[in-house]
Amino acid sequence: MGYWVYIVRCADQTLYSGSTTDLKRRLHEHNMGKGAKYTRSRTPVQLMRAWLVDSWSQALRLEAGVKKCPRTFKEELIRDPQTVKVWAEQMGYDFSIEVAKTED
Repeated sequence: MGYWVYIVRCADQTLYSGSTTDLKRRLHEHNMGKGAKYTRSRTPVQLMRAWLVDSWSQALRLEAGVKKCPRTFKEELIRDPQTVKVWAEQMGYDFSIEVAKTED
């Protein structure tokens, strides 16, 4: 089983990051207004980038780190998803991160 950390662009052009064990289901929940409170009034959301890690604790750590980043850096993560690996290493995260394929 994989654990996903993702960034979506909301209808109002804001960015939201989250984590889940089932990315397809979670995106559906967001778009049905049943996801996070933040996204409920900002549908539809579009998946911009996703990363796969090995454990739930890793996903939560990575998500928390991404949430703290400024929007400009999140946009960089979307443009160049490999950036997350360098950034995570600088943050002291010692786990592997796989860049997932997304529809660009």
